[in-house]
Amino acid sequence: MNSRLNPTASMDLKTWITARLETVEVALDQWVSFDASSDLRHRAPADLMAAMRYSVLDGGKRLRPLLVLAAYETVRAVLKDKPLNLDERGEPAACGAIDALEAGQIADDTALRAACAVELIHAYSLVHDDMPCMDNDVLRRGKPTVHVKFGEASALLAGDALQALAFELLTPDGTLIEPCQQARLCRLLARAAGCTGMAGGQAIDLASVGLRLTQSQLQEMHRLKTGALLQASVMMGTACVKTTPQINAGLQTYGAAVGLAFQVVDDILDVVADSSTLGKTAGKDADHDKPTYVSLMGLDGARAYAQSLHDQALQALADTGLANTRILQGLADMVVQRSN
Repeated sequence: MNSRLNPTASMDLKTWITARLETVEVALDQWVSFDASSDLRHRAPADLMAAMRYSVLDGGKRLRPLLVLAAYETVRAVLKDKPLNLDERGEPAACGAIDALEAGQIADDTALRAACAVELIHAYSLVHDDMPCMDNDVLRRGKPTVHVKFGEASALLAGDALQALAFELLTPDGTLIEPCQQARLCRLLARAAGCTGMAGGQAIDLASVGLRLTQSQLQEMHRLKTGALLQASVMMGTACVKTTPQINAGLQTYGAAVGLAFQVVDDILDVVADSSTLGKTAGKDADHDKPTYVSLMGLDGARAYAQSLHDQALQALADTGLANTRILQGLADMVVQRSN
C-alpha cells in the first residue's frame, strides 16, 4: 500500500480529514477485495465478499481509523528525535515499533493497517448488532442492513470474516511489521473487541432492556460496548511509533473520554434526529425500552455530560505535554458536535 502520510502540522482539520479518509477508503477497497493480486491473496466466495464489501465500503464516519492516524502522526511528529522506544514503565522496549524516521513508508503502512483493522472490527460489530437476534435493525448508513440485503446467514459469515481479516491485516508476511509490534496491536484490538470490551458491553446492553441502570452502571456498559474500541484506536496509533508513559497515559484518558462522549451523543441523536439524518433508525432506544443517558439524565443533562467529557478529553491532551494536539482536539470537537 503506497500511502505516505503528510505531517499534521501543515494541515487544517478539514483538509487533514479529507486526505486521511481518501487514503483509508483506497486501502479498504484494496484489502476487502475480490482482487487476487492483492497482498492478502483472497479467494473468498463471491457472495461472501460482496456482503463484506457492502458492509465496509461507501459509508460511515471512519472515526476510529481517523483516531488511529491522528494519534500516530501527533506522537511521531513530536518524538521523532528521541532515540528509544519505551515501554509503559519508561524502560527501553525489548522489541518496539519501527522508527518512523528511519523506516518512513513502512511505519506509515503499519499505521494504515492498524486504522483499517479497527474499522473492520467496527464494521463486523455493526453487521452482527443489526441482526434479528440483537437489535433487529433494517437501516444502517442510509441503506438496508446486511442481513436485509444478503440474508441472515450471509450477514453472520460476513461479520465473522471481517473480524478475521482485521487480524490478518495486522500480521502480514515478511518484515513489514515487527513481530512484537504485531502482537501488541493484535492484543489491543482483541481486548477492545472481546468479552472485556465491545462484546461484553453488548451482552450487558441486551441484558439491560427494560431496566433502569444507575449512571455508573450505564457508564460501565458503554465504556465496554462503544468506548473500548474508540480508546483502542487511539492506543493503536501510539503503538505504531515510539512514545513515553506520560503520553500513553494522557492519550489513554483522552480515548476513554472521547469514547464515552460518542455514546452520550449517540443517545442524544437517537432522540432529536430523524432516520434520514442518522442513516439508521431513529428512536429505536425508546422503542426497545433501552436505558440511555437521555432517559437517565434528561436531554439537557446528557448534553452537559457530553460537554464535560469533551473537556476531560482536552485536559488529557494537555496532560500529555505534546506541543501540537490540534487534530486530536478537532476530532474530539467533531464527536460532540456531530449531527449523525
